[in-house]
Amino acid sequence: MGIISNNEIKRIKSLQQKKFRDESGLFVVEGEKMVEEALHSRFKVEKVCRRDEIGEEAMKRISALSSPSPVLAVVQKPDDVYVGDASELAVMLSKGGLYLGLDTIRDPGNLGTILRIADWFGIDAVFAARDTVDVFNPKVVQATMGAVFRVRMHYVDLPEVSRMVLELGGKVYGTFLDGRNMYACELSDGVQSPAMVVIGNESEGISDEMASLVSDRLYIPPYPADSPGSESLNAAIATAITVAEFRRRML
Repeated sequence: MGIISNNEIKRIKSLQQKKFRDESGLFVVEGEKMVEEALHSRFKVEKVCRRDEIGEEAMKRISALSSPSPVLAVVQKPDDVYVGDASELAVMLSKGGLYLGLDTIRDPGNLGTILRIADWFGIDAVFAARDTVDVFNPKVVQATMGAVFRVRMHYVDLPEVSRMVLELGGKVYGTFLDGRNMYACELSDGVQSPAMVVIGNESEGISDEMASLVSDRLYIPPYPADSPGSESLNAAIATAITVAEFRRRML
């Protein structure tokens, strides 16, 4: 059986906190499928810990899960996650594409699910306001089911990125209760110029600053149209419905 030192256990355990993830540039993934995804991704895996090698007790100490999985990996964050200058994205945006803009998504489960949606529908990149929950939070990582390794995600000045999209002749979409019926609107395919769908905060929706930059306000109609049962949709569900409609138009 392999030996893992107390210092190493403390180091891995500390990565459950954002402060130490930021300082070290590392994060943790757990589970056989997730570790396999990491090993075959562009991410660099620093260390793999297996329960059979380090023992049940040690695995419990380093795991963030209530029932520790058989394997855990310590992975390096990619260098391009945090973008200080939005102009670095100019080349990508100039090629067109369909993007998501996350306006302060705070719930780890929502962010993880949104990345899975982005992965499924082939979103070119996800741009997140800097106060969006950390994508390397253990709960987010697990909720992505491996999408964290496939979807390009960048923390940015979201209004600045929105202005770039508009300057390139693109469209910035957002969902609002006073928007136009999404199914009756013309939607950009992102082929000639970029298109970005903005997803608002879970409780407050799209901020005033971002709302002022939305070129097309969309509304997801309920059924029947004159009697919505719920006040609003969950952020991840709204993302799935909206992006699915964009992709449907391209079929």
